[in-house]
Amino acid sequence: MNPNDKKMIGVIGGMGPQAGIDLLQKILNQTKASSDKEHLSINMISIPHTITDRTEYLMGKVDINPAEPISEVICTLYNQGATVIGMPCNTAHAKPIFDEIIERIPKEVKLVHMINEAADYIKKQFPSIIKVGILSTTGTYISNVYPDCLSQHGLNGIQVSEKIQENHISPAIYSKNYGIKAQSNPVTRQAKKDLLLGIEYLVTERVEAIILGCTEIPLALREDQIKGVPLIDATKVLARALILEISHEKLIEENG
Repeated sequence: MNPNDKKMIGVIGGMGPQAGIDLLQKILNQTKASSDKEHLSINMISIPHTITDRTEYLMGKVDINPAEPISEVICTLYNQGATVIGMPCNTAHAKPIFDEIIERIPKEVKLVHMINEAADYIKKQFPSIIKVGILSTTGTYISNVYPDCLSQHGLNGIQVSEKIQENHISPAIYSKNYGIKAQSNPVTRQAKKDLLLGIEYLVTERVEAIILGCTEIPLALREDQIKGVPLIDATKVLARALILEISHEKLIEENG
């Protein structure tokens, strides 16, 4: 038996539900396999009603730290055999949430850090790039999750203006009428239009790449680049990192 057969990837779903499914699909798409049995074992638990909205917590709108229910899901995944776990929610990597999760989970668990992986990916794939644009939730935005991490990798993270964040990016994600969390398959024209306004702003700031730093955003922007600027799908980066942790020989080469 291949030792990799006993290894399992765990996925914390529900943040949002479609984003969890998107990560599963990208793990499958990035895995070398010619039959069912050659695919990696994956277990996703999606119980969204138990997990506080991460942005609402970071903005002080709710008191319950989502780290507690997230940690419970991680412990369940670990008890069911997952040792490498991915959390397809950029906002949950904000220090007030992520640090609390690490305190609560078994030391044996490898919780892959999505933000660090995105920064590493840019450094390896685009070594000459310095200025990196970011589209994200308001929780990620106000917590400086990406700028702080990117600076540690020698990169300059550029966020959109507060006006664009409030009037376009946040509604594109959260609007009950047209946001991606409300309508993700297909994404509405208005949501994509709002996100493209954010892209245009970042392009005028002369960024050299743009991180799609909310797991809902790649559901709307599926292009590899816009106006010549590469789009970095953080969900795809996480998928590749999870595969690499389990079985490096199973990872499809980036341009393969």
